[in-house]
Amino acid sequence: MDDIDRKIIGILAFDARSSLTDIGATIDLSPSAVNERIRRLVASGTIRRFTLDVDHRALGLDVLAFVWIALSADADETEFRAFMAAHRAVAECHHVTGSWSYCIKIRMPTLGDIEPFLAELKARRYLARSETVIALSTVADNLFTEPEVR
Repeated sequence: MDDIDRKIIGILAFDARSSLTDIGATIDLSPSAVNERIRRLVASGTIRRFTLDVDHRALGLDVLAFVWIALSADADETEFRAFMAAHRAVAECHHVTGSWSYCIKIRMPTLGDIEPFLAELKARRYLARSETVIALSTVADNLFTEPEVR
């Protein structure tokens, strides 16, 4: 991957619907050269998918919360991971270090919808303990950030 590939990724991260012509004009390449580079980035797995940036409130998902989970000793971790991957409210699930096992990002219509979600985790015997943090607002939500290269 070179600087041109990084520029293409940055453009697509900002707007995945950018045309090959517009991308090429920005980085001084032909549309076919841009297409070939994008095809190669997808084939290599560098670009895994093209996504939408959705206004969750417009979809009625007004609550954003982070749930810290400590798995119970008898929890089936493979089953837990499958449950997280399939649950519609789970936007992200991360295996983390420290005193927690996982951090999950969930989106719910109301605060009251969080309790049944946690109750289901308890009923499935996944939870030893949890802590829920509600996001009041979002200051930054960058889809793609590239570390500064020195």
